[in-house]
Amino acid sequence: MDAKLRRDAWFNPPGLPKAELKKRTLTNLYNARPAWLAAAHQRLDAAVLDAYGWPHDRSDEELLARLLALNLERVGRQ
Repeated sequence: MDAKLRRDAWFNPPGLPKAELKKRTLTNLYNARPAWLAAAHQRLDAAVLDAYGWPHDRSDEELLARLLALNLERVGRQ
């Protein structure tokens, strides 16, 4: 099952009472972080790193520093 179907199934499972459906928010989905969502994020992260040509073994701090530097460079060109 693809991520969209899994997401839709998480938000609107059949037979769930309305009171429970109201608890099915995006925030709660991210807090629950089901395996399919974590896997989708890993694939997205890998695709972004590949798009920038960056290695996959960098820390979050280094990646954020690189993104900030790119952003500041682009702002400086405006």
